[in-house]
Amino acid sequence: MGLVSGDPPSPTPLDGHKPSVQIAILLDTSNSMDGLIAQAKSQLWSIVNTLATAKHKGVRPSLQVALYEYGKSSLPSGEGFLRQILPLTTDLDEVSAQLFALTTNGGEEYCGHVIDAATKGLLWSDRSDDLRFILIAGNEPFTQGGIDYRHSIPMAVKKGIVINTIHCGNEQVGIETNWKDGALLGEGAYSFIDTNAAAVHIPSPYDAQITTLSNALNKTYLGYGSQGLAMAERQSAQDSNAASAAPGAAVQRAQTKAGEQYRNVHWDLVDAVKEKVVSLATVDADELPEEMRGMTVEQREAHVRKLETERVNIQRQIGELSRKREEFVASERAKHQNSQARTLEGAVIGALQTQAKRKGYEFDPPAAGR
Repeated sequence: MGLVSGDPPSPTPLDGHKPSVQIAILLDTSNSMDGLIAQAKSQLWSIVNTLATAKHKGVRPSLQVALYEYGKSSLPSGEGFLRQILPLTTDLDEVSAQLFALTTNGGEEYCGHVIDAATKGLLWSDRSDDLRFILIAGNEPFTQGGIDYRHSIPMAVKKGIVINTIHCGNEQVGIETNWKDGALLGEGAYSFIDTNAAAVHIPSPYDAQITTLSNALNKTYLGYGSQGLAMAERQSAQDSNAASAAPGAAVQRAQTKAGEQYRNVHWDLVDAVKEKVVSLATVDADELPEEMRGMTVEQREAHVRKLETERVNIQRQIGELSRKREEFVASERAKHQNSQARTLEGAVIGALQTQAKRKGYEFDPPAAGR
């Protein structure tokens, strides 16, 4: 996959506005959807890495992700068996943590209802050059529930939201049960996937080095405030989750951590100082990591600069190794001509790139993939 790891930050647009890509992911968590959830867990970082290569007028956009679940019997029936798990957020570790916390059980899958909830319940941008997407995945008829998708989807389109539908199962069944019609109405793409499939993974000689550097990268983070320590622990937990999810997922996560989309200003002092969210001259000592509480302002600044320099160097190394990995994987895939399974990442990446290009976005050279 084309990567930005180790690249210099993109320029600031002349009008001061950084473009944004907003994506609401609506996942069916009924009994039969364990395979879908497993793919979402293992392929999140691959999807993020592809979107991280986007540019609009030379500027890389910020990425915001929202998460909903629907179709589970334990969810409130009066609300349409759905739940907003996360509003639109740039906190990718929290997206990962919530995905890994998902469970499935039987229920009613109301597609029109959850699309309506996401359309009305999220803070969507109204700027014409921003990208707004809803990705909905499931396997039951698209027509279930008290809110007709033929009502909720046009309301989303009026807000500039593109609806992409992903049927978990046979292509023709998805067409017959109106998943394709939902995409056509939503000016998006219809895809079908095999939830029991795993993406083809080609190991490379660089994978171990990349994941080792990912662990080293964590040591450059300084948790501040009441949640700093917990958030640092969450960062390590999501590394472990990625490593357990699928071959290659830990490498993809490492590449995300080395890119611009991985921002943690709300708990990491290095990011917070860099983006001028926190002033080291005025921050209360109690808010600082324990090892910094006795430091002078000058010592604080030197300590943060040192860690920022280390982080940039590690990110650069990950970027260089990632580019070598891309070349190796592309070469191996060409030799063996591996067929790609129909998985979530393939459906999502292809659709979003095509739709983004229509609005003037460009992407770095195509990815080698896993």
